Amino acid sequence: MIRSLCIAVGFVLVTAAGSVAQDIARMEQVIQDYVTAGTFMGTVLVARDGNIVIDRGYGMANVEWDVPNTPATKFRLGSVTKQFTAAAILLLEERGQLKIDDRIKTYLPDQPMAWDRITIFNLLTHTSGIPNFTATPEYNAAKGRATTVDQTLGTLRDRALDFGPGEKMSYSNSGYLALGSIIEKVSGQSYEQFVVDNIFTPLGMKDSGYDSNTAIIKRRASGYIKGPVATVNAGYIHMSVPHAAGALYSTTGDLLKWEQALFAGKVVSKASLERMITPFKNDYGFGLLSVVDKGRRVIWHNGGIDGFNTRMSYYPDTRTVVIVLSNVNGPVPDRLAPQLGAIMHGEQ
Repeated sequence: MIRSLCIAVGFVLVTAAGSVAQDIARMEQVIQDYVTAGTFMGTVLVARDGNIVIDRGYGMANVEWDVPNTPATKFRLGSVTKQFTAAAILLLEERGQLKIDDRIKTYLPDQPMAWDRITIFNLLTHTSGIPNFTATPEYNAAKGRATTVDQTLGTLRDRALDFGPGEKMSYSNSGYLALGSIIEKVSGQSYEQFVVDNIFTPLGMKDSGYDSNTAIIKRRASGYIKGPVATVNAGYIHMSVPHAAGALYSTTGDLLKWEQALFAGKVVSKASLERMITPFKNDYGFGLLSVVDKGRRVIWHNGGIDGFNTRMSYYPDTRTVVIVLSNVNGPVPDRLAPQLGAIMHGEQ
């Protein structure tokens, strides 16, 4: 009887190992299709229950010097930054330094009268009505110059709100700039220092930070665009421009630490986390989207900034994490991450 049980268990283990190997092979095939097509360079991490299934680099971190991407390569995150900003706001609320139902002019009194009814909640959920500064005609000319959040928000003072606060959801980087400013005014620290002190350092995220145009950041990827003829260097953006809406960088390994800690209730309280991942309008919570795809809940966000596209997905039912960081602009991370998630959940 004991011998039979051992044989049965051994069979199950071999079968499980074979299944994982098949999943890895299928995922590698999907990734390589994009690499071969020249539409993806970057890093990919897939993990379940804390066990890493794939963690690899593809293509070049620097094309001109033939430096390959590796799991240690650092990428600009773009709007994946927003979940860190949202968590920072919730930390300040838990410490009694603000409430998300507060009107933002409590902390930003110099903003126009039209913003009187806007709350921090509206900023978090993109329901403030503040126009998105990256969609204005002036943005492309302005993004190459050093600026401050107050200066950027000042360009919107004379613009009407797109709608009344809370009436609709419209994605606005401006709202997350305002959140960054609130974090700075309430904490007395720069946004960068607050995130480092309260998130990155406690979680051991040593390869994450606020990106810079001047600092030497080792193992940082260069950003590219796939043009009609060849891959070319991406345009310039001064990293003071995206601020709390999109200025952070990280690696797949650090982002796995973040996902594991966040969803284990080790960053903010479980009550705060539940508010963060509960959709308000258009599937959006606080810095994260939550949707049900083919019967599975997935909590995710993507990012795009000059030369980089990113996406992180978390499947709470199976504790599966999919992270795709790309240093060539394009839609591949938004296609690849769901495909890898589907393979991890047994889809053909």
